[in-house]
Amino acid sequence: MTSDAQALLLECHFPAPDTKVDLAVSGGPDSLGLLRLALQAQLDVTVHHVDHHARAASGEDAALVESLCAALSVGFVRHDVHVEAGGNFESRARGARRSVMPEGVLTGHTMDDLAETVLLNMLRGSGVDGMSPMVDDPTKPLRDVRRRALHDFVAASPFTPLHDETNDSLDFRRNRVRHELLRVMDDVAGRDVVPLIARQASLMHEERMWLDQLSSADHITALHDADCRELSTWPRARLRRWLRVQLRSGDDGDGTHPPTADEVKRAIGVVTGEAVATQLSGGRRLSRSAQHLTLE
Repeated sequence: MTSDAQALLLECHFPAPDTKVDLAVSGGPDSLGLLRLALQAQLDVTVHHVDHHARAASGEDAALVESLCAALSVGFVRHDVHVEAGGNFESRARGARRSVMPEGVLTGHTMDDLAETVLLNMLRGSGVDGMSPMVDDPTKPLRDVRRRALHDFVAASPFTPLHDETNDSLDFRRNRVRHELLRVMDDVAGRDVVPLIARQASLMHEERMWLDQLSSADHITALHDADCRELSTWPRARLRRWLRVQLRSGDDGDGTHPPTADEVKRAIGVVTGEAVATQLSGGRRLSRSAQHLTLE
C-alpha cells in the first residue's frame, strides 16, 4: 500500500476488512477513488453503475466501468434508467439512481460535496437538519476526504477516470456553488472555507442529535392522536420539529423528505386554529376537526 493510500484511508470511514459492500461507481474521479480505496481497505466489493441514458456517451461509460471491474476482479452490476432532459434534472436523476441501487450503497461524496450541500440547503432556507448533511452517514465513507487529494490519488493510478461534461455546466446550481460561490467565499475569507463549513456541519449535527433526543418522546404521539389544544401550548420550535416528522413525504426512489418551511408554517396555522385546512405537497391535505388533525 502506498503512503498516499495509507494517509487517505486514515480519513475514511470504511467498515471492517472483508465486509461485503456495494459501491456506486460512475467512473468519474470521485467514485473511482472510492473503488480504489475500498479495495485498499480489503473490502468485498460489488460495483453498481447507473446508465441514465441522458448523454450520448453514457453507454460507453458503462462499458468502460465494466471493463475496469473485470481488470480488478470486482463484481459489476449495470442499472439502466431513463431520465429525460428538463427542469430539476439533478433531483430526478438522483431519485432514479436511488430507486435501482441496493440499500446502503456507498458513494464517493467528499468533504467538498458536504460543503456544497450545506450551501445549497442554505440557499433553500433550510434549518438545522439541512445544515448538517452527510455527517456520520455510513454511506459516505469519504466525507472527511478532500476532493483534490482524492483526484491526485486517482491520477497516480493506471486507470483514467471518465469526465462528465455536465459537471462543468453552470446551468446546474451545484456547479455554480462549486465553481463560483466557493471561490468568492475563499477570497472573502482569505482561506479555504470548505473545512470551516464541514466543521460547522459537524457542530450542527451534534445540536441536531441533542434536539432529536429531547423530542423523541413527542414522536410517540401520532398525528391523528394529538390534541391541538395541547400542541398549541408547545414552543414553536418543538411543534415545528414534530410536524416535520409527521408530515414527511416520499417520492420515487429519492427517500422521504420533510415538508418545506412554508408548509410547516401553514400546518402550524391549522394546529392553532388560524386555518381549518391547508394543502401540502403530493396532493395531501391537512385539516383540523374537533381539535384533532387528519392528513388525507
